[in-house]
Amino acid sequence: MAMLLANNINNALVLATLTTDLHKMTNAEEVMDITEVVCLESDLQDGQMKEVEVDGHKILLVRSGGQFSAVGSRCTHYAAPLVKGSLQGDKVRCPFHGACFNVKTGDIEEYPGLDCLPSYKVKIEDGKVHVTLHTKEAKRLKQMSHQEPESSHTVILIGGGPASLVCAETLRQNDYRGRIVMVTKDDLPPFDKPKLSKAMNVESDRLLLRPKDFFQQHDIELWMKREVISINTEAKTVTMDDKTEQRYDQLLIATGCRARPMACPGADLENVKLLETFKDAQDIHNMCAGKKVVVVGTSFIGMEVASYLSDKAASVSVIGKSEYPFQLSLGSEIGKMTMEMLREKGVKFYMNDNVAEIRGENGKVKEVILQKGELLEADAVVIGIGVLPNSEFVDGTKIQKDKRNNIIVDKCMRTSVSQVFSAGDVVCFPLGIRGHEQVNIAHWQLAHAHGRIAALAMVSKPVEIKSVPFFWTVLLGKSIRYTGYGNGYTDIVFKGKLEERKFLAFYMKEDVMVAAASLNFDPAVAAVAEMMATGKDITRAQIESDDLSWLNMP
Repeated sequence: MAMLLANNINNALVLATLTTDLHKMTNAEEVMDITEVVCLESDLQDGQMKEVEVDGHKILLVRSGGQFSAVGSRCTHYAAPLVKGSLQGDKVRCPFHGACFNVKTGDIEEYPGLDCLPSYKVKIEDGKVHVTLHTKEAKRLKQMSHQEPESSHTVILIGGGPASLVCAETLRQNDYRGRIVMVTKDDLPPFDKPKLSKAMNVESDRLLLRPKDFFQQHDIELWMKREVISINTEAKTVTMDDKTEQRYDQLLIATGCRARPMACPGADLENVKLLETFKDAQDIHNMCAGKKVVVVGTSFIGMEVASYLSDKAASVSVIGKSEYPFQLSLGSEIGKMTMEMLREKGVKFYMNDNVAEIRGENGKVKEVILQKGELLEADAVVIGIGVLPNSEFVDGTKIQKDKRNNIIVDKCMRTSVSQVFSAGDVVCFPLGIRGHEQVNIAHWQLAHAHGRIAALAMVSKPVEIKSVPFFWTVLLGKSIRYTGYGNGYTDIVFKGKLEERKFLAFYMKEDVMVAAASLNFDPAVAAVAEMMATGKDITRAQIESDDLSWLNMP
């Protein structure tokens, strides 16, 4: 009897173990620990990284400071292979959009993107590198706290973009247990707005930065289709467009910018569109397919819309005030190259010109008259001529703005009013790489960083903003990447060949490098961004030399 009972207990334990193991195998977030030899210790020198596999799962193996570490292999933003990025010290920077991760912990340290990388156990034995796989998840969310029901402390976040989202997440990740309310005019939760001009027919669910249930799970109230129209900083209240009031203890203003409208006759016709919302992108896609389209503006929105429509519209004509596209931001040489790229796809350019009038018939666009007299047939017009900050609702308060109506903040994203913070495209902030010059830079990556800095200041863990600006634009599937702040540059030093559409451009202000841009030259811009972030000087002699080994290109 005792032996039978023992056998039954053993069988039960075996069954329980098999059931547990099966549960682990079928749970996407959890797998049994699997350890494999991935390489020899001698295969990696200090400061090198390689992509290895454990059980068919790709992992980034890094040797830095004499130690091995292993983290997820794909950037949590757009899944770029980090092995092609820039490794400096304990940080790897994504080659595509500049996100940074700590190679020891997997924590995200610079944006864009929201999540950390998983990290894996590494063991060196008999000259062999063993890596243990415990999860096949590509992303890791930092632990988040929850609201305590008895807490009356309230943080209001005005705006539904990345600054507000990162601020909310950072608050919860730093054990803030009060109430968080995010107020947005949009009818969607925070979404990937840069995609709107690059993939105008994408489904809304594929744009969301977080799924809709994320906010409820982490006690973040999301008030959509509502707008704050005024603030009383003395009473600490905000007034909504429905005339209701909400009290706050701390406030973040992250309202971004809106598209600048055309000021010409006919700008109010039905088929004249600005690109601001998900619905705008859908409307432009639908109304332009197979039609004659005029795009006004040759900066990032205008050029990306023209690129997107180049194989969908019957014709695309682009109107620009300067001689070349991107002339103020990227320079004439790169602007000329981008114009040639789109011309090869049938896009026509009318430069050094502007719109005098948009004429219509039955309320819809029929033709566009240029200031030089040219008449362009048109079924639709898309406007991309710049932006205006959404800051009028702070008028009448003591919140200070600059002459362009951007809200002025300090290094911790604090405004001139206590417990009121601001972040993202609406602010003028001190840029560290330019001696803390007050600047307005409407970059997606910076909005993320601003949100984090504001949240840390709110919970009395102040950290100064030190992010290096990084942005990208996509034309015909090719990405131009840019880092730094080139305002006031005096000359450009090129490496590679523009005519081959493979180049690295250094923007110089006298003998100081202030920015860099590239096409098909990864991860050069990521490497430059990391050097700028760590305060490394890049001399004109280095830049003008044929030897670019100092970039540590793989």
